[in-house]
Amino acid sequence: MADHEAERVTLARLPSGVPLQTTVHTYTPDADGDDADDGPTVYVQAAQHGREINGTAVCRRLHDDLRDADLAGTVHVVPVADPLTFDTVSYTTPEAYDSVNPNMNRCWPGDADGTLHERMAATLWAYAGDADYIVDLHTGSRDMLTHTVYLRGDEACRALAEAFGTDLLLAETAGDDADDEWASRNFGGKLRVAATMEGIPSITPELAHNKELVDDAIETGVAGTKHALRHAGALDDDGDVPDWDGARARNHLGRVTADDSGLFRAAADLAVGDEVVEGKYVGEVYDPTTYEVLQEATADRSGVVYSVAREATVTAGQTLVGIAIRLDDDENEIE
Repeated sequence: MADHEAERVTLARLPSGVPLQTTVHTYTPDADGDDADDGPTVYVQAAQHGREINGTAVCRRLHDDLRDADLAGTVHVVPVADPLTFDTVSYTTPEAYDSVNPNMNRCWPGDADGTLHERMAATLWAYAGDADYIVDLHTGSRDMLTHTVYLRGDEACRALAEAFGTDLLLAETAGDDADDEWASRNFGGKLRVAATMEGIPSITPELAHNKELVDDAIETGVAGTKHALRHAGALDDDGDVPDWDGARARNHLGRVTADDSGLFRAAADLAVGDEVVEGKYVGEVYDPTTYEVLQEATADRSGVVYSVAREATVTAGQTLVGIAIRLDDDENEIE
């Protein structure tokens, strides 16, 4: 049995003076057993983007398991990292709350004197920044292949991602080696990146589906988080960490985008997880009023399809299909 404490934490204050709070669950070895100070600390959070609720359900299902577990370290779990976006079922916060940093996952490790999201991140960084490992649970759309993202070239992060166990791992290149999207979207402010730069191995599992609770996605998250806890040495039970035998690919490079706005119909034989070659037809964008085909979309490179836009109404520049470029197993990840 583990000891458990649920702490209501004030992340920031709203203009009316109402405190913006969340709950931090802390699980430690039984007081009569091992000393938690001698073991690793793992920080797990979910719903940094409020519409991504399957991670929150993962935390709930983990609760009883962790209380009944033999722990060899400390586990902090935050099921709702961003109450603002959670309450509005959104990815970013309404402009009135934080027009400078609407996306909480762009301002880590935060600033206690900064904008609302920076203050919220700084409050949670008091837990995350002292951890030895971090699992930041996210949720993709229903049309995205489940995968885990880690910082390319960091072997400790890669090992944690492999332990989590999704079939697809996406290695994200940082800094000067990254594509233009890195700087333009301020990816350096992601929790996973900020923590990795501080020497804390961190991963971002992207479970399938958002806005709806899906048992398969939740079960994947529960199993993966337990694998990560065992890998970290915080969970001392009879479970194992299966050998990983999936695919590794590069993140944020292969994206087929809409040349113009209209309706997108994906190719009938296209599905997430498919292998495609450069030039393969993946769908068409057409004008709903004139019926004119505006674009016959083709794969911009060979790789693994990890997302397909199924909401047909698209605007110019929107991603239609995400294609992850495979990394060879013998390739040195640090280019």
